Amino acid sequence: MRLVQLADGADLAEWRSRARALLAGGVPPEQVAWQVGGQAGLLPADTGAPAAAMPAGVAGSVPREFLVLATRVLAHADARRHAVLYRLLWRLAHGERALLRIVTDDDVAWALRAAKAVSREKHKMKAFVRFREVQEAQGNVFIAWFEPEHDVLPQVAPFFVRRFAGMRWSILTPTRSAHWDGQALTLGGGASRADAPGADALEDLWRTYFANIFNPARLKVDAMVKEMPVRYWKNLPEATLIPGLIRDASARMEAMVQAPPTVPRKTYPAPAVRPVAATGGLETIRAEAAACRACPLWQPATQTVFGEGPADARVMLLGEQPGDQEDLAGRPFVGPSGQLLDRALKELGLDRRAMYVTNTVKHFKFESRGKRRLHARANAAEQAACRRWLEAELLRVRPGWIVCLGAMAAQAILGKDVRLQEARGRWHALGDGTQALATVHPSYLLRLTPGEREVAWPAFVRDLAVLRRALDA
Repeated sequence: MRLVQLADGADLAEWRSRARALLAGGVPPEQVAWQVGGQAGLLPADTGAPAAAMPAGVAGSVPREFLVLATRVLAHADARRHAVLYRLLWRLAHGERALLRIVTDDDVAWALRAAKAVSREKHKMKAFVRFREVQEAQGNVFIAWFEPEHDVLPQVAPFFVRRFAGMRWSILTPTRSAHWDGQALTLGGGASRADAPGADALEDLWRTYFANIFNPARLKVDAMVKEMPVRYWKNLPEATLIPGLIRDASARMEAMVQAPPTVPRKTYPAPAVRPVAATGGLETIRAEAAACRACPLWQPATQTVFGEGPADARVMLLGEQPGDQEDLAGRPFVGPSGQLLDRALKELGLDRRAMYVTNTVKHFKFESRGKRRLHARANAAEQAACRRWLEAELLRVRPGWIVCLGAMAAQAILGKDVRLQEARGRWHALGDGTQALATVHPSYLLRLTPGEREVAWPAFVRDLAVLRRALDA
């Protein structure tokens, strides 16, 4: 019998090294005892030194899904986890290559249940960790106490680094601790509840918020306890309110039913929008659009991105709204989407300079993520506010063909009920004799995986080829 002592029972690299050495030495699972820490008993301790070569007929690699499974199973609290994983490894290496797909196998079933329990515990940790602020000389630090059922902190700590990268914090558990100083993540030994702070100034505010969002009409105690098990309550500040909220739920719900209808607040008409000048060319309209304040989008944007191209263009390319680079340059389709559009037009021998290029919405709408500005879709009110500028462009350019790039553009021309995938790739006659063609926006292609793009790109080019044939007719 061989005794294998592990310094860290959840460390995949350590377990993998020892298991591979045993496997290379031909030591069967029934002759191995696993131990985490502690003192060795009467059994001979395994040195961990790998053998010179693998036994004949034994594969030197295992499926990647086994390593994924092992990472989760090693975090489980059950002491059998190392032995079960080594049995699985031994069987995989000795010819049972499809073993992990046999979910009725005792070892596989146990490992899958353990992995599921660990995944569930990781999710609960993300949901139920509560930081408390502690003032220190070098700045405030946020400390949380959590009592996980399984050893999941090393796997979950990177999530908190991404989520709270801008603050210093520590998460303490009975078996481990994790510390982030704003630059590096370090793992340490376990702690006690006394090492974590008590209530801080924000907890009363948090409890007030929790009480106000509690909806007695939607209370399902069994479902709530399933999602928020009682064993976590002792470390959740809002949990002190739960018994009272449950007790009073029926009375509060009855009061809501008996309450008189809410009287709508008085509404005020929106400020009148100055009409677009009836005379003047595109430059006149461009100047008026630059001063547009009909919706809030002008405030964070750098500038209005109006259309460009010949005033007598036969073709109008209509996109959805400007992106980051368009906002900075003040010109439509100059960013990655524009480059992709130019590539497609060039493949078909179409000259973009002969076309009028514009967007349905004239300002860049975005959400800030650190230093990045991420695209956000303009809502119906914002699209409606820009509608008059698009109509002015259509009136002055009077194109014979309109190519709608994206669903927003298609709905602006063909109606709000149009479905892009059903309408794309064919001409639609408008009331004034203009023909409209719908296809996807180039930014859609940029969001696809390389494999998906290989399929979507030819379809996009085929849609634009419909315009090529119309111009050649």
